[in-house]
Amino acid sequence: MPPAPRQALPGVFVTGTGTGVGKTFVGAALAALLRERDVDVGVMKPAETGVEEPTAPCYSVDAARLAAAAGVGDPPELVVPYKLRDPLAPSVAAGREGREVSVEVVMAAYHELRRRHAFLLVEGAGGIAVPFGGGVDMAGLAEAMHLPLLVVAPTGLGTINHAVLTIEYARARGLVVLGTLLNLRADPPDLAERTNPAVLARLTGLPVYGPIDELRPGPPDDQAAVEAVRSSCPAFVEALVEGKG
Repeated sequence: MPPAPRQALPGVFVTGTGTGVGKTFVGAALAALLRERDVDVGVMKPAETGVEEPTAPCYSVDAARLAAAAGVGDPPELVVPYKLRDPLAPSVAAGREGREVSVEVVMAAYHELRRRHAFLLVEGAGGIAVPFGGGVDMAGLAEAMHLPLLVVAPTGLGTINHAVLTIEYARARGLVVLGTLLNLRADPPDLAERTNPAVLARLTGLPVYGPIDELRPGPPDDQAAVEAVRSSCPAFVEALVEGKG
């Protein structure tokens, strides 16, 4: 009897080794590249913190970048169910506002977006062990969504430890990790940046993509992000298009 065909990926959960490593930069680029390939991609940022006007009835900054890249007009309450003022872990930021973050609310929004789109790109907040709410961390959220991970990490000194710990924590929680994408390349690249990709690949047994440039300083250049991700990890994008991961 022939093996059953492999089920297409429902999406990908973009996490990082910490905050400020370029998850939105990478997530928006991936959404745009999938859209280019006629993939019906939806986007979600379950909680965004550091939002200046969290009660405004619109997308927050990161969610707006993701939605624009994917070309979607889904309601803000689906794309970013929680907008919080303080730049902290979602559960902590919510507590400071006298609120609670409900995993049930997020999962209801997630399932509605899954109904609307063939593929869903979800961006976490901070790293994989950051507490989200209701006793669930980012790993627990990815597990509830049944999504594999892409780990975004900076290229330089220290990233081996941070990336390996992130991947091992995810694996211990039973999550599938598709690979690591190195970001924030220096110009010129230093010795750590030149040697880290091979070391990470050997230690984790996973593909390592990049490094790519997050263009700084200045405002985000999303088209530059698209071209950087396109040139650095075409095999990963192709795998997502084919639904193989």
